[in-house]
Amino acid sequence: MVAAIGVVVCAVFIYVACEYFVNGVEWVGLRLGIAKSAVGTVLAAFGTALPESVVTFAAVATGGTPEQKSIGVGAAIGGPLVLATIAYGVVGVCWLIGRNRPAQFGLDPGTQAKLARDQLWFLGVFLLIVLLGVVAFPGKAYCGLLLLGVYASYTWLEVTRKPGGGPVDEDPEPLKIAPRALSPSLGLSVTQTGVALGVIFVASAAFVRSLEAVSPLLGLSLESCALFLSPVATELPETLNAIIWLRQGKVSLAMANISGAMIIQATVPSALGLFYTPWQFDRTLVVAAGVTAVAIALLWIQLRRHPMRAVRLAALGGLYGVFLLLVAVLGLN
Repeated sequence: MVAAIGVVVCAVFIYVACEYFVNGVEWVGLRLGIAKSAVGTVLAAFGTALPESVVTFAAVATGGTPEQKSIGVGAAIGGPLVLATIAYGVVGVCWLIGRNRPAQFGLDPGTQAKLARDQLWFLGVFLLIVLLGVVAFPGKAYCGLLLLGVYASYTWLEVTRKPGGGPVDEDPEPLKIAPRALSPSLGLSVTQTGVALGVIFVASAAFVRSLEAVSPLLGLSLESCALFLSPVATELPETLNAIIWLRQGKVSLAMANISGAMIIQATVPSALGLFYTPWQFDRTLVVAAGVTAVAIALLWIQLRRHPMRAVRLAALGGLYGVFLLLVAVLGLN
């Protein structure tokens, strides 16, 4: 009972902190002259991806047994699965239930093409880490350096690219800690963003611990919790950020936050797994990876061939249910 209450309390703290975080990070991007898309794909995504990276690092670097280290590998693969299905699906559902909203998101062609490229970035890296997970060879750990290099290259391209003619072209809502300031300073913006990120970090860690305490009541092992429950918790900030931006009508930022987080999840946690574990996938992880790849392939097709429709995005959330069904039918963890 206490653990269940802890889950709810932590979720509330995460949501409130995300409100402050997305508000602050928009002003930071505006003050630094960073391209609008990079605010979502780099600044916001990097901050909210920290909880998942820390969970993976703690498991693979400090785990004393192979079982404990496998928790980190499960978390590294579970994160992209949740983002590709639940997070994108939630954005679609929230758009559909909004009042007087059209069926299409109304993304301009440049933004939609940029999002399509992000999916290809992720899919290429993800297929590589899946391949590494099913083969064994000497020196495989060094491939982690390649993944970190890929993320560094992606970040550089995002920060230096100026889609749509330049940096953020519309002022965010007033800075929450200085609502009367028409043009808050970079220092105030960074302070609000940093404090909010700290709260997200602490609350997410507590959320994961609460879920781990609940998992035995649900009949789940720690390894299953790492794959099924922990990623849902650690990806909560990205999902909530997207909901908040969607509520403000900033669809491009909402989508960019998720796509940028997916690039991080496919590189940084996976690199840590390669450094500290044999990085070998069991059947459950292979199924999780397959569902993730299918979800992103479907999203890429949608972005390339059609205007983005909310109902198709919402349908991606159902693929997480498909994953759970496959696990049950195949008698996996």
